[in-house]
Amino acid sequence: MKQLYIQNIQNKLRNKFLKSGVKMIGPDTIYFSKDTKIGKNVTIEPYVVFGSKVKIGNNVIIKSFSHLEDCKIENKVNIGPYTRIRPGVVLKEGSKVGNFVEIKKSTIGKNSKVSHLSYIGDSYIGKLVNVGAGTITCNYDGVKKSKTIIKDNVFVGSNTSLVAPVKLEHNSIVGAGSVITKNVRKKSLALTRAEQTEVKNYKRKRK
Repeated sequence: MKQLYIQNIQNKLRNKFLKSGVKMIGPDTIYFSKDTKIGKNVTIEPYVVFGSKVKIGNNVIIKSFSHLEDCKIENKVNIGPYTRIRPGVVLKEGSKVGNFVEIKKSTIGKNSKVSHLSYIGDSYIGKLVNVGAGTITCNYDGVKKSKTIIKDNVFVGSNTSLVAPVKLEHNSIVGAGSVITKNVRKKSLALTRAEQTEVKNYKRKRK
């Protein structure tokens, strides 16, 4: 009986959004909350779940298997697939959050990208920032949570760990594979990668 009641509510919500012009692919697989707000010209792919307090702007694309809760999505944002947006997140206009990305209590600035395999928590990211694949913000030290701040026009290379509290100033670059524990000055390159070594004519040990 309870399941039928929930199904009826979901069908009413789906019909409401379809009538308002929301494009849904596989609407029976998409789940809304009663307070979900969606703007104009929005596309939602299959198996997307909206938790409570989600507000979606105009011209937004939400790809399959994404989960959103207690967040604000501005206009022209691209989300997913397989993205988790946790409470306290604001995605500014034109930003992109891609596959297997988790974001919590953070702002992603206008036209910034977190495209692949990343965790962003307790962070502020400015405009036109590129966060490379595999980047994580190390926001919890076992006792308290700290903030990561990334200013405008910063490029963060792949597989980077940003150990909070830390700040990357405007137009700085972080080389791939770095562990950043100190603030990076504007227009600087930060690189903590170990030097590569090579043993010539190396012979593997056999059992």
